[in-house]
Parts: sequence; structure tokens; C-alpha cells
Amino acid sequence: MTENILKGKTILITGANGQLGRGLTEILLSKGAFVYIADIQDEISKDLSVCLAAKKLKNFQYLKMDITSEKSIKQAMDKIKTNPDVLINNAGVSVFTPFEERTEEELDWVLDVNLKGTILCAKNFSKPMRKKKKGKIINIGSIYGVVPADKKIYGDSGRNNSEVYGATKAGVIQLTKYLAAYLGEFNIQVNSISPGGIFNNQKKFFLDNYIEKTPLGRMAEVKDFYGLICFLASDDSNYITGQNITVDGGFSLNQ
Repeated sequence: MTENILKGKTILITGANGQLGRGLTEILLSKGAFVYIADIQDEISKDLSVCLAAKKLKNFQYLKMDITSEKSIKQAMDKIKTNPDVLINNAGVSVFTPFEERTEEELDWVLDVNLKGTILCAKNFSKPMRKKKKGKIINIGSIYGVVPADKKIYGDSGRNNSEVYGATKAGVIQLTKYLAAYLGEFNIQVNSISPGGIFNNQKKFFLDNYIEKTPLGRMAEVKDFYGLICFLASDDSNYITGQNITVDGGFSLNQ
């Protein structure tokens, strides 16, 4: 990957304190971008702070931001000195209780974060992009927005994928296409990445079942998304828009 491919870019990433967000933040900074690190917590996570300090990556600002609240988004925007060239809608949540036990509170939470929050961020952060007639939005979807979850691979892991998560991620993919068409006249490219399962110390039963269905024979690591995220955030992707790129080691081929 070209060094400093993102030099001069200002990027805002939501959900930056999470597993994927931390890794993406690190690579964006290492490739020369200024990064607004946004999440709902009061401050940057200790893990991310330690990592960035160890690598002497300082070109960032942390923003406390609740993406389900337009008021909170606008308050965060008031603290920004330079409007982002790139918005990465990475924040996302899920629930793991059985479908038959789904509560309205769980539905509202996942719908609010995964769909409402993505829409609100795109609405607000695209405004300065439209004025400048240049910008990029990268949405994080999921393979479960493309194919249904196979409940047989989960067993008693307690991490069974939920119907509302899949529905919202399918919505994110469709939103990507809508925004690409809607914002194209402003030279704003909108694409989504749909990750497969990312290794995070899951139970052996689940790992064995998941890997058996994956042609490349392993779960994803966060670094597997670095090249694509930097490409989509860079000027090298200026003629790519409305695409959902699945990064899953071939898992979805076996559905």
C-alpha cells in the first residue's frame, strides 16, 4: 500500500472505540490522514490511546458523538475546524437474544444506531461536501446484509446473529446505493464494505463451523480491511460509487 496515500485528507470515523474502528483509525492515521475519532463514550478508549501513543500517531481529535441524535452530531460538528473529506459510518450494534424473545427496546436500539445514525451522519456531514463538490462516504455493512445467517454454526455460543441486525445492514447497503445516486451530481462517492466475521476469541465450536464454510479457511482479521478502506478513502477510487464490496474470505459463496 502506498505510503501517505491519505496525506492531506481529513476523515471522520464513527464507532472508533470498537474493534474494527480502532484498527481503521490506526491505519488511516498511519497513511497520513487527519482523523476525527468519534464515538459515544466520553473519551477515546484506553486501548486505542495506548496504541496511537506507542506508534506516535498524534494527528487526530476525539469527538464524543451520539449518532442517533442530530443535536449531538451538530454539537460535534461545531468542534470541528476542518470539515471531513471522508465520512466512515462504522458505528454499529447488534443483539444476540433469540428472535422469539425480541423486545421493542432491542429493535429500537439496533434500528436507531445502524440505520437512523448512518442516515443522520450522511445527511449532516455531506452538506459541506456538497458545497465543496467533493467528498466520500464509506458505510460499513455486513455479509448478513447480503446473505442470511446460518444458525447451525452458532450452537450455544450465545452470539447468534439477529434478524434486526441483518435487516439494518441490508438497509445500509441499499442506503449506500441511494446516496450514491442522490449525491453523484456533487462529485461525492458513496460505497459500502460488507465484512465477514472478524476473529475475536469466539468459542471453538463456532470457529470450527465458520471456518469450515469459508473457502480461505479462516475468519477475518481487522487488518484484512485496511487496504480497501484506504483505497476507498483515497483519490484512487474517484470513479467508483454505489458499490457494496464483500470482504469475507468467500464465506457468502457457501450460503
